[in-house]
Parts: sequence; C-alpha cells; structure tokens
Amino acid sequence: MKPKSGDTFRSMSININLELTDHCNIKCTMCSQSMRDDAHGMPKKFMNWDTWKDSLHGLSDIEEDVHLCPHWLGEPTIHPEFDKFVEYAFAINQGNRLFREFKLHTNGVVFSAARSKLLLRLANSPGQLEDTFRFLHFSVDAHSPPVYKLIKGADRGEQVYKNIERFLKIRDELQLTWPKVTLAYVVQPGNDHEARDFLEHWQMRLRAPAVTYDWPSELRDTIYFRPLNCGDQDQADKLHADTCRAIGMDVPDTGRLRAAESF
Repeated sequence: MKPKSGDTFRSMSININLELTDHCNIKCTMCSQSMRDDAHGMPKKFMNWDTWKDSLHGLSDIEEDVHLCPHWLGEPTIHPEFDKFVEYAFAINQGNRLFREFKLHTNGVVFSAARSKLLLRLANSPGQLEDTFRFLHFSVDAHSPPVYKLIKGADRGEQVYKNIERFLKIRDELQLTWPKVTLAYVVQPGNDHEARDFLEHWQMRLRAPAVTYDWPSELRDTIYFRPLNCGDQDQADKLHADTCRAIGMDVPDTGRLRAAESF
C-alpha cells in the first residue's frame, strides 16, 4: 500500500548532498565553479558506483528524516551513469527507509525525453510517500538565447527551454503530480531586463505557479527570482528588489528580500 503524503517517520530532518560530480558542462558568470580547475582542492571527479551504493545504504543509520540531493557544485546529470544511480536510489528506498525527500538541481542542458520519463516514473512509483521526489529545480537565469549565452557561458538556451517544456508536456500527458518544478532566475546585470519575459513565458507553461523572491516554500510549481551573491551585495540586492517590483511582485521596501539561509 502506498503511504499518504504528509505521513512522517521521524520528527526532524537533515539535508544531505551526495555530489555525483563536481564537473559542469557550462560556465555561469555568477558561479565560482566556472572560475577554477578544481572544486574541492583536488581534480574534479565523478562518483563511482561503490561509493554511491555505500553512501545510500549508510543513510539507514541516520535517525532524522533525510532530504537527499545528488548535487552540490557540479552538474549531476552529466555523470555517465546518472540514470542508473538515481534509479537504484529509489529502488532501495521502499517505505522511505533511507530518505524521506529527494530533490534534483540541474541546468537542464542534458535532459532527454527518456530521462524525463524515468524521473517521472521514479517520482510516482509505489512504495513511497507520494511527495518523496519533492521538486526538480532548473537553473535557467535567462530568456533569450543571446542573454543565456552571456550569463551561462554556453549557447544552450534554446535546448534548455525545449528540454524543460518537453518535461512539462510529458508530466501533463501522464497526469502526474510529482515532482513540482522550480525555475530559477538569478537577477544580475545583463539579464535583469528579461525578467518579465521569463515570467510571462513560464507562467503560461507551469501549473498555476507561485512566483517568489525568496526560497520556494510551497509545494507547487514555482518561478523563483534570486539575487546575485557577489562582492557588492547591497547593489545586487537593490537590483533584485527593483527588478521584482518592476514585474509586479509585492516586495518589502527595504532590506534583503530573502532569508540569509536561502539557496
């Protein structure tokens, strides 16, 4: 019998990032990953199969609810065995015995129809709480192809839009609820003028999405406008706030628009 959403096994939670790789396939201007040859003080690598298996099984020793994410600094979907790794994680998580929640952060560049169908199948498979695969977070940060290339350092904007829209279409055709989709946009010089276009485009394609200037807190599709983290944080926060107001968001008059712990 499939557990119901909202059932709990433990009273507290812990976020665990099992980073499949610290390689990335694009070079975002706002990401330190694009500025160095190593990410953790050593050459970049891909996690091997035994480490992944051992790490997953080790989650059974954790008393808190585990919120699992296979991402930190790199792009998880470029791991040569990404699909195999994720499918195994869900296969051994019957009854949510290892992790209560799963979330995936991706730039969406390597996201085929087959991968979309796999993730949707895993998210809606029996034997787990129905909201186990909580959300799929796409870091997009641009609307037009030229601005995407400027901000992301690669000419992949049209492909990313195609991949996301195909995922949404498959989810709708299969009439599936999970995962929810978050589309993130880091507001910064060079893309702030496209925020409205981005918003209007995705409002028509998501399911009655929330629009937020802080970390998404609702279990629904969300369009998320983030401030840039940089040396001149006051200026970045001002640009973020001004942009959010310009596209019709009701935001505070002063101060940072997001909690300090927001991603």
